[in-house]
Amino acid sequence: MVENNYDILGIIEGSTEKEIRNAFRRLALRYHSDRGGENDQFIKIKQAYEDLKVGKKYPETDLEKIRKSRVYSSDSEETIRRKNRILGQELSKEMQIAEEWAANLIRTNSTDTRLFGSKTLGEIELERKANGTLSIKGNFMAGSLTYDGSIIMQGNITSPSWTEEFRTNIHLTKGDFKFINPLENKYKIENGARIIVDNGNVVVGNIFGRKYKIEDPERRVGIYEVQEQRTHISAPKGKIIAENIVNTVSLDADSIMILNLEDDVQINAREILLYGNKITYDTIIKLKKDGMIRFFENFSIQSLSNDALIKLENGKEIKLFDIKTKKIKDLSDELVPNKNEYDKDATMVGNGFTITYEMLDNFSKPTKNQNVRWASKFGFSRN
Repeated sequence: MVENNYDILGIIEGSTEKEIRNAFRRLALRYHSDRGGENDQFIKIKQAYEDLKVGKKYPETDLEKIRKSRVYSSDSEETIRRKNRILGQELSKEMQIAEEWAANLIRTNSTDTRLFGSKTLGEIELERKANGTLSIKGNFMAGSLTYDGSIIMQGNITSPSWTEEFRTNIHLTKGDFKFINPLENKYKIENGARIIVDNGNVVVGNIFGRKYKIEDPERRVGIYEVQEQRTHISAPKGKIIAENIVNTVSLDADSIMILNLEDDVQINAREILLYGNKITYDTIIKLKKDGMIRFFENFSIQSLSNDALIKLENGKEIKLFDIKTKKIKDLSDELVPNKNEYDKDATMVGNGFTITYEMLDNFSKPTKNQNVRWASKFGFSRN
């Protein structure tokens, strides 16, 4: 817990002005550098005394000091790095306390509600309910939390930039992780946060990563390095249900149900259900053995990026462009004759379509003549 100014002076809350002054004098004689004391400790004691004189219970955090400094208004990379590190450090300490608090409630099978963080850093409310579920209200911005049960959350999840040490990591050893009404509330996960659910499902909203340029360390003009904060969600034995997956994100689950995939997204599952109409460049879809990919939207596959790649568990790789130039229904009727009627009639245009692992494993690139024929039939361009 954060040490308050009374604790620093070794007195109880509610002490009189005289008692505060006497405590300061006693400690000042002990820690002043002129008497061989520790200068840093003396500065801390003096600040606690000055704070209590004006009724301030807690000392200023490093973040508050930065906000009051002239440097804070700067948009320099160095300043942003320093602020993120301080934010991450302070919140990580608070989340460590929160994790211990929650674990103790599990041991005693108790319920309780408690605030963590601060008004400066941002407050977050944790409540352990009677059924063992942990409720989180507020934005989770840094630090690690492991919980042996389900979590329901009202708020966004992010992670501090430029620091692996204080990265946001939420780990459920059992149970589900769910946002409350994620589509309505527009909750999001972003900036390199990680959520790992060992034996449950994940139900969230939009998921974003972050990719950015930094100046060359050798300060060469016009030279930049690209760094990324990849957001990672994993539910290896369950489902991930989300909205849009955008810009440097990885998902891993048994089943994934999402809308759109945009810009350097990797998904890995046995069952992949796509309800949107957009798959853009640098997308990799990894399909597990005996799995399937189902497109539900009424659109032409022409709107999907040619550069998207499908990888099978056995190592085989197929570009989406190659699938777009061959009629899936022919393969479907031949390889999977007992499908339900809806899937049996599905083609690559109209009421959605299904691609199975078996179909892809037996897939061969179309010939040049087939390319021309099917491009003409479905209105695809030949580039």
